[in-house]
Amino acid sequence: MADTVSWRPKAGEIPTDPGVYRWRDEAGRVLYVGKAKNLRARLSNYFAPLPTLHERTRRMVLTARSVEWTTVGSEIEALQLEYTWIKEFDPPFNVKFRDDKSYPYMAITLGEEAPRVMVTRNRKIKGAKYFGPYPKIWAVHDTIDLMIKVFPIRTCSDSSYKKAMQTGKPCFPGQIGKCGGPCSQKVTIAEHRAMVEEFVRFMASYDRRVITQLRQRMAASADAMQYEQAARFRDQVGALEAVLEKSAVVLRDSVDLDLFGIAEDELAAAVQLFSVRGGRIRGVRGWVVDKELDISTGDLVEQIVQGQYATTEEPPREVVVPELPEDAEALQQWLSERRGGRGTKLSTAQRGDRAGLARTAAQNAAQALMLYKTKRSADYTTRSAALADIQDALGMTEAPLRMECYDISHLQGTNVVASMVVFEDGLPRKDQYRRYTIAETTDDTDSMYQVLSRRLARLDEDATVPDVPDVTSDDVVEGSKPTKRFAYRPQLLIVDGGQPQVQAAKRAMDEAGVHDIALVGIAKRLEELWLPDDDFPVILPRNSEALFLVQRIRDEAHRFAITHQRTRRKRDVRSQLSEIPGLGPTRVSALLKHFGSVARLREATAEEIGEVPGVGPATAAAVVTKLRQTPTSAPVGPTPPTAASAPSPVSAPDADAATGDVAGADAVVDPTTDGVTDPVTGAASPGGTARLPQVTPDGPHLPS
Repeated sequence: MADTVSWRPKAGEIPTDPGVYRWRDEAGRVLYVGKAKNLRARLSNYFAPLPTLHERTRRMVLTARSVEWTTVGSEIEALQLEYTWIKEFDPPFNVKFRDDKSYPYMAITLGEEAPRVMVTRNRKIKGAKYFGPYPKIWAVHDTIDLMIKVFPIRTCSDSSYKKAMQTGKPCFPGQIGKCGGPCSQKVTIAEHRAMVEEFVRFMASYDRRVITQLRQRMAASADAMQYEQAARFRDQVGALEAVLEKSAVVLRDSVDLDLFGIAEDELAAAVQLFSVRGGRIRGVRGWVVDKELDISTGDLVEQIVQGQYATTEEPPREVVVPELPEDAEALQQWLSERRGGRGTKLSTAQRGDRAGLARTAAQNAAQALMLYKTKRSADYTTRSAALADIQDALGMTEAPLRMECYDISHLQGTNVVASMVVFEDGLPRKDQYRRYTIAETTDDTDSMYQVLSRRLARLDEDATVPDVPDVTSDDVVEGSKPTKRFAYRPQLLIVDGGQPQVQAAKRAMDEAGVHDIALVGIAKRLEELWLPDDDFPVILPRNSEALFLVQRIRDEAHRFAITHQRTRRKRDVRSQLSEIPGLGPTRVSALLKHFGSVARLREATAEEIGEVPGVGPATAAAVVTKLRQTPTSAPVGPTPPTAASAPSPVSAPDADAATGDVAGADAVVDPTTDGVTDPVTGAASPGGTARLPQVTPDGPHLPS
């Protein structure tokens, strides 16, 4: 392979000014649009040696036949021109927004003679004041129904209003008490305009002084024995209280901001936008974007923010993002211009309530990304298409109706374990998951070889327990009765890793004499599929159902392996501590809870351990001696750790008496995170923060 493409422009031809560049293929189609503060420096990255480029970037460069650029006067102009060209050319390698739905807003048509409150998805009504977006249309209707009890303004259509004003007869909504405009013949146009202004003022600020004033009027009416009027004031107070309860208070009353939460993987990113006005969450919006090239989180943030505010959306006083882009100052200036020059601050949440709200948004984005990735395999037709695509991409003779995926997990080379997850017809078969414990190994490839050797030795239903080396501390007993473990042979074996892991698995298959099962490895960062003895990976199309299915089974194997690794680590340290006189289960739990992880407990001094309630100086010294003297397994090589050092769940299923392998289990509670380990991603859901909403597809839900 050549170092770079033959048509590369000379470095001296590319200016060093800010500008926007376009990649074109041989037919002249625009493949990618990007901007740069320094065009020469940015484009030189694309013309680096091809083997060093990200696989998808390399594919774009090899597809292109030319690159052209336009210099501009500033980064702001580059930002605007980039967005214009992306909208005009829709390049296939740029980020794709999959937000195919608009969100409902509450609009008050202030430009009309008698303003009307309405539900709309149109953001271009002249002179209208908008509130939202709302997660569901019924949420807007509920809010309007409550508000018109307090501020009875016009709700009827323009045709009904015109007819009522011409005939002098109330409109039909006015006759049933659902419209309070001039068309109801109860108020004048001027009186109605004043009521509309009160409506808008309350929705914009949620000022509780309005409720205080209504309570005072209610009390005065009751003192004057005007009980019917007092009852109306009482109902209005209840309606406003209900509106306030539906909107979570998360920040100070003076805070207006939009907060973005982003969860991403190699191919897609889920976005959650919390709109906070007057310290309250006024709207929640979520969408998914597809990524073709390997871009940083900062670049992704820039494109998401630009897409949000480039059209009719006006940014608030502050925009909070997970990470600032490289040219944050230019983006902030652009946001300020979009706000009419009044100034918008672009920042990240570092601490306090903002950080808590950012964690909530990120958690909801992670959940949305998981749902996006898994719901595509829920449909039978979609799963069938995914399996057929995998068959074609890997050159298999039949669709892989049964797939098994293997992953290795360890903590800096110790407590090495492996997992096997099973998908049949594109769906997980948790009853056939297996966990493996590996006692001695040299590196990840050797671990993969051992696990595959054990699995392949029990490939058939009537296979006997093999005579294998001592690869597990829970190994089988000679002469044990053979058992039937699996329904039928898999058509595809997937290993988590690149060529080294694939070659190790291939060696195990060759030694077992298995040649009728396909084998493939999936490399994490680049999402490439590696076949045995192939020099180049298989690249599945972006957004293909096949790639999402392979990702899902890989992520499930990773989650299952980490859960087993943490379980063993917790079990090991508990058994060691229980041997110390004076330490019972309660004090052992107190120690682990106090330090938060086994690693921190091992590093603690006797004085620090003695600070735990119920642990005296003598017991603390015994704990230090025990943990420092306990030998740990030798590291298995330079492979980075694949499991975090956080504490693990507290229970584990028993090992199989015949094989030493542990059967599958569902998600388990992790007491150290006060949450539940996600069954797909393996991430532990943290405990809730007071007053922060938990957002679901139906909108924000407040903690009880």
